[in-house]
Amino acid sequence: MAGEPTCARYPSRCIEFRDINLEPTALARFGAGVEDVRRRLYGVDAEGRLFVGADCAIEVWRRTPVDAWLARLLGLPVVRPIARFGYDRFADLLYAWNRRNGHW
Repeated sequence: MAGEPTCARYPSRCIEFRDINLEPTALARFGAGVEDVRRRLYGVDAEGRLFVGADCAIEVWRRTPVDAWLARLLGLPVVRPIARFGYDRFADLLYAWNRRNGHW
């Protein structure tokens, strides 16, 4: 529709990725620093709500039309705790691997 905001028609275009290495204090108001963000994915929506880890991934997928089904599935009350657990274990392994290989 003409005049409709881009975010309403294309929600994934409203996702802005920021590099914590370039903006180390970007999440300071939430008590999160560079090492926190290196361990888990962090996101803040337009209303200022913070999403961390699997919850952040679910929110990104929710705003991405092709992946919205994945957000609905992993966001189910019975599935979300399992998704969080799996995400956290994977994130711990990835963080350890990156530290061990001197990526930071």
